[in-house]
Parts: sequence; C-alpha cells; structure tokens
Amino acid sequence: MKNNLSNIKKAIKYLNKNECVGIPTETVYGLAANAYSSIATAKIFKLKKRPKKNPLIVHYFDLKMLEKDCKINDIFLRLYKEYSPGPISYILKIKKKSLISKNVTNNKNTLAVRFPSHKLTRNLLKQLNYPLAAPSANISTKISPVSKKDVKEEFGKKLNMILDGGQSKIGVESTIISLINKPKVLRLGGIPKHQIKKYLKFNLAYQKKSKIKSPGQEKIHYSPHIKLRLNIKNPNKNEAFILIKKRKKMNTNYFYLSKKNNLKEAAKNLYKTLRLIKNKKFKSIAVEKIPNKGFGEVINDRLKRASNFK
Repeated sequence: MKNNLSNIKKAIKYLNKNECVGIPTETVYGLAANAYSSIATAKIFKLKKRPKKNPLIVHYFDLKMLEKDCKINDIFLRLYKEYSPGPISYILKIKKKSLISKNVTNNKNTLAVRFPSHKLTRNLLKQLNYPLAAPSANISTKISPVSKKDVKEEFGKKLNMILDGGQSKIGVESTIISLINKPKVLRLGGIPKHQIKKYLKFNLAYQKKSKIKSPGQEKIHYSPHIKLRLNIKNPNKNEAFILIKKRKKMNTNYFYLSKKNNLKEAAKNLYKTLRLIKNKKFKSIAVEKIPNKGFGEVINDRLKRASNFK
C-alpha cells in the first residue's frame, strides 16, 4: 500500500469506526486503534491475544494533544525536546478528566505515551482528534513486526488495513522511561540508556524486574517460539547460528546481524533475522556472545526474553 493521502483517509475511516489498523513507526509496526474508545482498544487485546493486565502505549502527534490527558513535568519536557518525536516512551500521571479508555491503562493512574517520528504515521495522527493506542502488531509474546509483510503474516485477513511505511528504521521497540517519582528506565530500546543518562546528567536506574507497569516487561516476549540458546561458540549441527558480524567461513545455517560488528545495524536486523529463521523451519537457534553495551544491551534484553520460551 503506497503512502498517499487516499490511504491515510481510508485508515481514518477504519479508525473512526473503532477498527484496528496496522501502522508503521520507526521502531516496529503498531496495531493502532482509538485510545479513547473502549470498543476499539478491546479489539487490540483480542487480536493480539494480549493479557488485559498489560497496558498499552498511546501515540500522540504533539504536546497540545497530550496535555488533555497527562500531567507534564520538567524532566519530561527536557527529554521531549531532545528525543521526541522518536523511539522513546514516557510514563506520566494521567489526568482525572482524561478520556483514555481504562483498557489502555489497566485501571492505573499512569499512561505510557510516545511521539513516533515516522512521517506517514505522524501525518495520520495530525488528522485525528484522538490519540492512537498502538502496541506492536504481533500476536502476544511473538516476534515484533518490522514490515507490512510481517504484520500480514501475524494477522492475515483478521486485519482489514495496514499502512505500508517500508521497513522500520530502528527495528526494536522504544525505550520506556518512567517519570513518576525518580526517573528510571523500564524497558531498553531505541535510545540506549547511557545516552539518556549522559543527557540528563544524573544516574538513571534500570528496573528490570517489577510488577508490570509498562509494556515490554513480560518474562516471555519477542520470541520466535523456538528453543534459543545464548552465548554459544559452537552451534549444533542443524541449528541456526546468529552472528554479530560476517565470517569468512560460509554456512547455510549462519545468519548475520551486521556486516562489520555494528550494534545499531544488528538491532535493526534482529527481528527480521529471527522471523527468517522461523520461516525456514529451524527447530533451535544458537546466538554468539553479543557485547552488552549500547544497542548490544538492547539486543541481549530481547534475546533473553525470547529464550524464556521452552
């Protein structure tokens, strides 16, 4: 589907009728619906087979719209100015008068919000008078989609429309930072933690384990639903082997995330590679040790959660 105004208008018609639409973002593709509608947001949970306790991220066009729903603080404004629109989500306190559906928040008094930078989705958001709840457009616990083809593979005819924005530029979900009380990272993602820490000029905690306060905190997530082993030097004979950079030795079982050990490129190619391996019908995956820094830390987080599938 081409990125023209007629397709955006068609998407708006579906959204106005409380239907779900697949949308591109710079991180991964989202399954979008009117965040103010309990009918529409219930369809997200049903399509994704997502647990009701798991809240949704809401996508906004700008601050003006966000101010209707959330209490804004100084640290948020600093981060927004530096990183939004972009691959970062913020946990903020929700206003009592907010129209956000209780489905979205799991009846909590906080909301995960983000401002995507993908031009097509920004164009869509600009024309709506409501924000879009939009978790990743995949079946819950499975691999996140980074193209229209991936979304179609997940939902088939159950989803009437997917806006095609090409392959996602970043390829992993947004970083989630809670701005309730002391700022802390709840999910590693599209902006490495050390970058945010350096910008804020104070120590930024990473809360790995907690009750589910935001999306992306489930134990099993981002998984091809295949046995996955980490930090492997020598794979088994019929095992897919994921490597961080290309080797001289060629093998049909080898899958490379990057040409020259570039961790950002590796993160972009992670889900695409996992999906390719799954579609090639491998029964297990081995992954070589990946440096636990910058985007490597994000990759290791995703692989660790994927490996929890037994």
